[in-house]
Amino acid sequence: MAMHKGRYERRGIFGELMSWIVYIMIIFGLTYLIITYVGQRTRVSGHSMETTLSHGDNLIVDKLTYRFKEPKRYDIIVFPYKYEENVFYIKRIVGLPGETVQVVDGYTYINGELLESDIYGAELMEEPGIVAEAKTLGEDEYFVLGDNRNHSSDSRDPSVGILTREDLLGKAWVRIYPFDKVGVIRHE
Repeated sequence: MAMHKGRYERRGIFGELMSWIVYIMIIFGLTYLIITYVGQRTRVSGHSMETTLSHGDNLIVDKLTYRFKEPKRYDIIVFPYKYEENVFYIKRIVGLPGETVQVVDGYTYINGELLESDIYGAELMEEPGIVAEAKTLGEDEYFVLGDNRNHSSDSRDPSVGILTREDLLGKAWVRIYPFDKVGVIRHE
């Protein structure tokens, strides 16, 4: 009888070990799927989105919404920087596909009309950049600005330029740090 008990214990340990390995593989698989297709944590570096977001804020980026809905004006989006791997920018959508964007005397104009609802810009823009002359966006293009307009590399800068829908990684969704500012990020 002692032999049977020893075999049972070995099978029990082996079975327990296998169940833990399967459990860990499932956790890694779900984590990979969530990070790839649903959400991603990112950290704000710099001051281009102040006063809405501050240097050091940690956010969860919603990567799912734009699979089903079109981006809207004033959405805060995250996108990869073209010239540096693993660097992501966070900006606010101001110009939508098909619109004509121009900066005149520090103000944003959409289709020739002052964008009066733009309450996010911290100050008048000193440099209009590539939209000193009117620029019409293509059917899949977006114009983005940082809220701290004079301290932001955004669509006005040729190194960032106009974004396409494919460029948009996702929408800033929730601030998770600092703890005193935890909450859903307001877009409008």
